[in-house]
Amino acid sequence: MISFSIFGPMNVFRIFLFPFSLIYGSITWLRNKFFDWGLLPSQSYKHALIGTGNLSTGGTGKTPHIEYLIKLLKDKYKVATLSRGYKRKTRGFQFANEESTVRQIGDEPMQIYYKYPEAFVAVCENRKRGVDKILEKRPDNQVILLDDVFQHRYIKPGLNILLTDYHKIFTRNFVLPTGNLREFRHGAKRADALIVTKTPSVFSPLDRRLLLKELGKYEIPHIFFSFIKYGKWVPVNEKAKETNMQKAKTIFLVTGIANPVPLGEHLKRQCTFLKEFRFSDHHQFTITDLHKIKDKFNATYSQTKAIVTTEKDTMRLRKPELIEVFKNMPVYYIPIEVDFHHEDKKGFDKMVLDFMQSHFPKKKKA
Repeated sequence: MISFSIFGPMNVFRIFLFPFSLIYGSITWLRNKFFDWGLLPSQSYKHALIGTGNLSTGGTGKTPHIEYLIKLLKDKYKVATLSRGYKRKTRGFQFANEESTVRQIGDEPMQIYYKYPEAFVAVCENRKRGVDKILEKRPDNQVILLDDVFQHRYIKPGLNILLTDYHKIFTRNFVLPTGNLREFRHGAKRADALIVTKTPSVFSPLDRRLLLKELGKYEIPHIFFSFIKYGKWVPVNEKAKETNMQKAKTIFLVTGIANPVPLGEHLKRQCTFLKEFRFSDHHQFTITDLHKIKDKFNATYSQTKAIVTTEKDTMRLRKPELIEVFKNMPVYYIPIEVDFHHEDKKGFDKMVLDFMQSHFPKKKKA
């Protein structure tokens, strides 16, 4: 089992920020207490709301879990998604349509819209206002999936799902700025379910038991374990469609995501040389960025070579002027999806479907 600690060699300097963590943590604790005591309002809805979120600052895999929920529910219910639309250049409520761009709604909502056009994809920094606008614009909607809503306590989902990264589990972390948590660990007790994400695809029963014991004190009703499944390379440009590769001698990995390490490890098994170009999460690629990659690509001799990126990054690379830079180089993205270990899939699906059934009970036959 991989252990994460704020006291690792890369994080020792953060110890000196501990007093600031106590101040920040105390402020978030008091804010949560105001909601618990009813001094700040938390709106509940008769409408089915399923929330996902985390205690840490990103990188837990919320988007693929939202996509899993869409796939689970879309054939039975009218589904909408609502997120902040991080790094978009607009404000207020926006919903995805054929003319939407990443600058208008953000890369993750754009990705969801491309993959699931039957879902109503919306963004709004004020989640309560966003829910109200969805219900106004789509009165027959049946369930809203709320992305990154765990700290947005002005709204109360009927089913609140907390995510934590297996490699950076919240029980071994601390609040900002010493650690990466947005609030103290005991905030996890608000969750109706916890998913430990990004676990190994081969997950030992002993590791599972140890984690369940470690997480048990937080009294979360349901705990599940998920892992990432990588799909086949998908061509992004015409050159990639011509070559149609699934591996290469040299791979140029271009990422602007929170944690590119797992993808890099996956690709190392499909090439001899891996050259990585890492940018910050949600980075807006520029022509200068891509020309630097192009120069490295052209200067590298290899029998076969390709540029590989993520599905999320592809949303930000779709601008014609950016695609043009790479037109003579094969560019692919690797789709990912999540799955659950052993009986967890059955248990998670049942929990979600039971929740939906409580809002839409089947009529008994006469």
